[in-house]
Amino acid sequence: MPFHIALLGNPNCGKTTLFNAVTGASQYVGNWPGVTVEKKEGRFRRGGLEVVMVDLPGIYSLSPYTPEEIVSRQYITDEQPDLIVNIVDATNLERNLYLTTQLAELGRPMIIALNMIDMLERRGVSVDTAALEKELGIPICPISASKSTGVDQLLHRAIHMLHDISHEEDVAGGEGQLKSRAAELHRELHHIHGDLHENRLPYHPIVKTFYDWKISAAVEAVEEVIRDLPGAGSAPRFAAVKLFEGDPILTRGLPLSAEQRRLVEGILASVPETPLVDRQMMIADQRYRFICGVCGRVVKKPRKPVVTLSEKIDRVLTHKALAIPLFFVIMLVIFIITFGPPGSWLTDTVSNFISGSLTDGVRQGLTSVHTAQWAVSLLCDGILGGVGSVLSFLPQIMILFFFLSILEDSGYMSRAAFIMDRPLRKIGLTGRSFVPMLMGFGCTVPAVMATRTLENERDKRLTVLITPFMSCSAKMPVYALFISAFFAKNKPLVIFSIYLLGIFVAILAGFILKRTALKGENATFVMELPPYRLPTLKGLCIHIWERLKDFLSKAGTVLLAASVIIWFLQSFNTSLEMVDDSSRSILAAAGTAIAPVFVPLGFGFWQASVALVSGLAAKETVVSTFGILLGAADETASAAALNGVFTPLSAFSFLVFVLLYTPCFAALSAIRREMRSWKWTLFAIVMQLGVAWVCSFAVYQGGRLLGLG
Repeated sequence: MPFHIALLGNPNCGKTTLFNAVTGASQYVGNWPGVTVEKKEGRFRRGGLEVVMVDLPGIYSLSPYTPEEIVSRQYITDEQPDLIVNIVDATNLERNLYLTTQLAELGRPMIIALNMIDMLERRGVSVDTAALEKELGIPICPISASKSTGVDQLLHRAIHMLHDISHEEDVAGGEGQLKSRAAELHRELHHIHGDLHENRLPYHPIVKTFYDWKISAAVEAVEEVIRDLPGAGSAPRFAAVKLFEGDPILTRGLPLSAEQRRLVEGILASVPETPLVDRQMMIADQRYRFICGVCGRVVKKPRKPVVTLSEKIDRVLTHKALAIPLFFVIMLVIFIITFGPPGSWLTDTVSNFISGSLTDGVRQGLTSVHTAQWAVSLLCDGILGGVGSVLSFLPQIMILFFFLSILEDSGYMSRAAFIMDRPLRKIGLTGRSFVPMLMGFGCTVPAVMATRTLENERDKRLTVLITPFMSCSAKMPVYALFISAFFAKNKPLVIFSIYLLGIFVAILAGFILKRTALKGENATFVMELPPYRLPTLKGLCIHIWERLKDFLSKAGTVLLAASVIIWFLQSFNTSLEMVDDSSRSILAAAGTAIAPVFVPLGFGFWQASVALVSGLAAKETVVSTFGILLGAADETASAAALNGVFTPLSAFSFLVFVLLYTPCFAALSAIRREMRSWKWTLFAIVMQLGVAWVCSFAVYQGGRLLGLG
């Protein structure tokens, strides 16, 4: 069986960059079982060994405060990976080593990847890695993950350690097996290792020096009491420290007998807490005293601090007056490139291929073999007309994802959250809520799930309610189609105004909700600003592919099914007879029933009603629905057909409704899970529909009053 390496470190330490550099395209991305926290695994072979590398969520400690910390801790303690690679940001050594001291107490084989060593040197700071390795008693490899410097040496050393582990398990097992992943046998081997290597402690020896004599004596006494208990046997030192801290997971989960509990409580009473300092603070203070002492001995700083490039850039991009205008300028430039000549040319090229060469070739091929007319219509008008009309916008989606990935990988997204903290506080949120809202520009589902990182329940609910107003990428084909049809001369400005409107409505809705349904005090906000980094082409490609996979999977499943269903409903009447005039179809009858609701908004005809209803499955189906109902297989034909039923004013009103109305069923499901209440979920649906109707009404009727209709 393969060996497992766990990558663990603080957020923004370069962990994912290292993971991408090592595993490349051989990655699996999903969620941890039962938890909406991203899970990444990658496989590779090196030194004759098959290795699974697991990229754990970035965390600051192994204390159970967030879902990410719980997932990482449970993986390390329960799954017991063969090797931990602890990525340490050399530019923030003291803070990063806090997690290292906790990992050392777990007793798992570990190696430290001292990352961003090149950035440290540019500041004129040096780290004596040999001295640091001696101080910690843990192997250390200096690397620069973004430049792949030192990565080969790190892997070589890691594989060498795995070979040693393999040899020990072979000796201990006595049957020549290299691996056994069964948890029971793993614990047995741990005790056998202790017999074979008497000098090998169940944790790294350096942990003996973390605490003063009083705390050390108490921890060691607790360790003796719980050593053989299930859940503590693999890491008794770690469990003892956590019990000393009052860790809720260990306190509830460790099967202490009445006598053992009495002994532990007596030991803990020997180190009394005070009203100002609890035992967890004592442990943290002792750890940082140790870390500061180590750093003072191994880190050499220049007499005059060097102003880094990141600090120079931040003087402009996080400037009190310039930060927000520059953010909007950056987004506008991205939209100009995406929806301007470069993006439009690529979209037109794909659209012409699908509607021309591909559709015509398929139609001629089917006709030549005397295929039934309904089958030709299903494939050409239904599937190619529906799915193809959405796929034609794939180039623009790729361009948008490319630029968003650059902003994310470069470190600018953290600055965006920082600069938006002040305006968000006006509506009762913090910059931390801006992170899920930013994710909403990609997809509402992970954006809603990301609110789990918000500790304040009021902030979480408020963020969940307003995040769907951020325009997700699934709506982009709708915008592109309508803007090409009605606003071709001002594409970037119109699309920019749509995105700005979503932000404005979210802020306004948050302002109202804060003073009505969700009153409460603002939470505190602390966020680390990582140094700016040059994104790697490999990393960008991986990020773009991860986002495109969701879009393409929809095209092959939801959009395909929706296109077939819509084609059937618009091709047959209630007597299941095929009709040439879609106005006599099943779909027309259903759409006509709800169309009057949209008359005041400027699009009270059945095709628009049906398109909006189909958009609840996936917003991209709005485009495919129009393509089928209006008999248009490409962007040009769709634009011409839309001009026959919309005016520029009613078209913009329709875009506003698409922007703001209820998200897709998958997003609604995510809202239900995070809200944990049907009442709040129904409130979200009604609120979003109401806001969309009112805003579209204001746009259309206001435009008519101004003589724009």
